Amino acid sequence: MTAVPHSTTGSHGEPGWAIPDHLLSVAEYAALGEPDSGFTELVEGRLVMSPSPKRRHNKALYALARQLESQLPDHLEFVQDIDVDLGLVPPGEPGFARRPDLIIALREAGERIDEEDTMYHADDVVVVVEIVSPGSKRTDYVTKHGEYADAGIPHYWIVDLSEPVSLVACHQAGELGYQDAPAMTGEFQAVEPFPVKLDLDRLLS
Repeated sequence: MTAVPHSTTGSHGEPGWAIPDHLLSVAEYAALGEPDSGFTELVEGRLVMSPSPKRRHNKALYALARQLESQLPDHLEFVQDIDVDLGLVPPGEPGFARRPDLIIALREAGERIDEEDTMYHADDVVVVVEIVSPGSKRTDYVTKHGEYADAGIPHYWIVDLSEPVSLVACHQAGELGYQDAPAMTGEFQAVEPFPVKLDLDRLLS
């Protein structure tokens, strides 16, 4: 039996936590709470620290959410910057939990999470969205691409803010994992998993 990492006190007296000395399950990761600075993800039981997003990234994320808000069907909702248990290993084993920039998830799942104070699971998520940062290109295009596909999340959108702004839409294709559409610039349109039209040029305007 492994011990959950213990709480500490930060340099200004605020609550904090110690870096664990063992590989964490998703439950142990959830028990850590929020770190003092930045945020974390869990990859095969190991904490991965990520820097706070830059202004450009946050601006694009907000603009994307605004465009999505009026187009989502009633049974779906979007949530920004929240943990998702990818469910890639049995409970109790060194786990995987990612914190995407945005997810589009089942509204009923959100109600359950509020009531139970628990984490989203991969099967609650319809679309996962990552906005590529200078230090996350390989992680977003390769590592998370494989993890989200293995987790069974139906759709993965990769938004790249390099000029011109582009979006790669990936969808599950059976045993092949994700099938990637060509990168779209200007306007992105889709009919699955719901009809949507996004003006990519407005994400940074």
